[in-house]
Amino acid sequence: MNILLIVTAAIVLCALMLVKKSLVIISQSETKIIERLGKYYATLSPGINIIIPFIDRTKEIVTLRNGRYVYSNTIDLREQVYDFDKQNVITKDNVQTQINALLYFQIVDPFKAVYEISNLPNAIEKLTQTTLRNIIGELELDQTLTSRDTINTKLRAVLDDATNKWGIKVNRVELQDITPPESVLQAMEKQMQAERNKRATILTSEGQKAAAILKSEGEKTAIINKAEADKQMAILNAEGEAQARIRKAEAEAIAIDKITEAVGKSSNPANYLLAQKYIQMLQELASGDKTKTVYLPYEATNLLGSIGGIKELFQSTEKK
Repeated sequence: MNILLIVTAAIVLCALMLVKKSLVIISQSETKIIERLGKYYATLSPGINIIIPFIDRTKEIVTLRNGRYVYSNTIDLREQVYDFDKQNVITKDNVQTQINALLYFQIVDPFKAVYEISNLPNAIEKLTQTTLRNIIGELELDQTLTSRDTINTKLRAVLDDATNKWGIKVNRVELQDITPPESVLQAMEKQMQAERNKRATILTSEGQKAAAILKSEGEKTAIINKAEADKQMAILNAEGEAQARIRKAEAEAIAIDKITEAVGKSSNPANYLLAQKYIQMLQELASGDKTKTVYLPYEATNLLGSIGGIKELFQSTEKK
């Protein structure tokens, strides 16, 4: 009886072990490669899968965990990132630079990732390093420092094309650090400082130039405005003098007409006007400095004749 119980328990235990080995549970975004008698049989999908124990087995694949290569029978289908250590590369102008990169990739074909390459992480790392050296070797240091997007695009395209046969899709490549030698960094810092000083000098010169131009334009405008004002003033003065002369001439003409009307034909009006001028001049001479010598006009008879004309004018006026 005891032997029967033991045998029954052993059979149940073996059955449970066979059921356990027959059922394979796959998590989401993971898969396993199944080989039957050493030959590829199936790629398991997420959920419960049934296999034949001792006949079917899972194929192991090399993965990178915590910086170490380990074997695992589970293939992660999610996007993965590899952080590669810094490596020395030489630019086109023979400057040795240290660069490290981040690689984002995803396994899209587990069959190829298992059977087309023996050590997938190591192959990706070496391919990334050699491709990065080739790309940096075609660029000078200044281009390397300022063309990260271009380098990332070229590197991703080359890696994606090369890893396609391994069932890998390279989604993105990012350069983390580009570290030139210390001597080059010091030279770049001095060059940058010199460039800043140059820009400051240029900006100062341009400011002084602009200020001088504005000042000269202001002075020019002031001179033009002053000249225009003087011109307008001269024009107005000339017009005023012209108007004054016209008015004076018109007044003299009216005076001459009045004198002609008063004197009539008995005397010449010109003599009357000339006599007035002589009398006015004599008054001015008499009111001046007494020590000065006074000279009478040479044609004294004309003056007397003019005075006589004035006398006749007065007499004719009295008669009227």
